[in-house]
Amino acid sequence: MKKIILLYLFCFWGTGMLYAQTNSQISADSIAYQLQRKKINGMLDMRKQRFGQYQQSLNEHSGIFGLQTKNDIRRSNNILMDIVKTDDNIYKELKILLEYRAFQQRQIQNHTKEAESINQGYMTTINKLRQRNLQLKADFQKAVEQKQSSQRNYIIIIVLMLASILFLLNKKSKVKV
Repeated sequence: MKKIILLYLFCFWGTGMLYAQTNSQISADSIAYQLQRKKINGMLDMRKQRFGQYQQSLNEHSGIFGLQTKNDIRRSNNILMDIVKTDDNIYKELKILLEYRAFQQRQIQNHTKEAESINQGYMTTINKLRQRNLQLKADFQKAVEQKQSSQRNYIIIIVLMLASILFLLNKKSKVKV
C-alpha cells in the first residue's frame, strides 16, 4: 500500500515538474510573441504616418499656376518608396510572427503528446500494480485457506491418533481384567 501511495506521489510530482517547466517556457514564448506584435504594430503606425505624409505631399502644388513641380513629385515618390520599404519590412516581420506562432503551436502539441504519453505510462503502471495487488491478495487468500485446511487435517490426524491410542489402551485394559 505504501508503494502505491509513493507511486501516486511520484506521478503527481513528475506531472507538476513538467507543468512548471512548460508554464515557464510558454510565458517566455508569449513574451517574445508579444514583443514581436508590438514591433509590427509600431511599424504599422509608422506606415500610417508615412501614408499621411504621402497624401499631404500629393496635395502640395508649389509650381506656377498651382501645378506640381518635379521636386513635389520626387518628394511624393520618395515617401511612397519609404512606404513600400516599410510594407516589405512588415511582411518580413509578419512572416516571422506567423512562423513563431506555428512553432508555438507545434511545441504545445508536442508537450501535450508528451504529457499524454507520460500519463498513459503512469496509468499503465498503476493498472499493472493494481492487478499485481489483486493477484497477491488472491495468493494470500489461497495460502490462508491452504494453511487452515492443513491445520484441520493435522487436528483430525491427532484426534484419530489419540482415539486409537485410547482404544488400544482400553482394549489392553479389558484384556488384563
